[in-house]
Order: sequence, then structure tokens, then C-alpha cells
Amino acid sequence: MADLVERALASVSESFIASSGPGGQNVNKVATAVQLRCNVYALRLPPDVFRRLKALAGSRMTSAGEIVLTARRFRTQEMNRADARERLAELLEKALIEPGMRKKSRLNRVGKVQRLKAKKVRGTVKANRGKVALD
Repeated sequence: MADLVERALASVSESFIASSGPGGQNVNKVATAVQLRCNVYALRLPPDVFRRLKALAGSRMTSAGEIVLTARRFRTQEMNRADARERLAELLEKALIEPGMRKKSRLNRVGKVQRLKAKKVRGTVKANRGKVALD
């Protein structure tokens, strides 16, 4: 797992762009936001991990197979760079976790009877709603 994250961080390309948000006049002079790009195809992921990563990344993954993360939360390039790298590592770690199989819930006989009884009660309540006959 750590090997994959290290490979991903080694193949990352970063570019700095003008940021919005906190920073005062400094924000107009210095490009502090980081745009991080990671080519997923270069990581040679197993198909199931790739599918989970694609689902987790959503619109952050391009059709060319690049994950694009933009970090502009902080005022400095270094902190934004660390934030973007950390977010990429979290994304990859989440994709590596294989979800467990869903177990079918089992209902005993008493629970089934109670559920059907409650449905009958609700059905009669709803059936009794309606136009009032004025006799």
C-alpha cells in the first residue's frame, strides 16, 4: 500500500496557479494554489482498484486517466503542496480498501408477523382517510 502511494507521489506533476481566498494583496502577486496531476495508468493498478479509484475520484479524473487535485486552502505554496499530496494519498488508500460483502439481513417469524401487522394498521389508517360522507 505504501509502495503504491510512493510511486504515485513520485510520478506527480505540479503547477502553481493564482489562488483566491485568504492572503490579502499577496494573493494577487503570488501563485500559491497547487494543481497536482497524477497519471493513474502509469501506476499499473489492478482492475478492481482502478474501478474503485475512478468512482472515488469522480469528476477529478479526466478522460486521459489523470487525477487533477487543486489545493488552495492555505496561504503558502508549501502547505498547499502538502495538502494536495495528502489528499491524493488518502484517495489512493481508500481505493485500495476492498469493501466487505453485504450480508443479507434475516428476519425471524415473530418480526415478520409484527411487520405485516404494522403494515395492516397503516393500510387501514390510510383507507379511512378520504371524503367524509354527509348523511
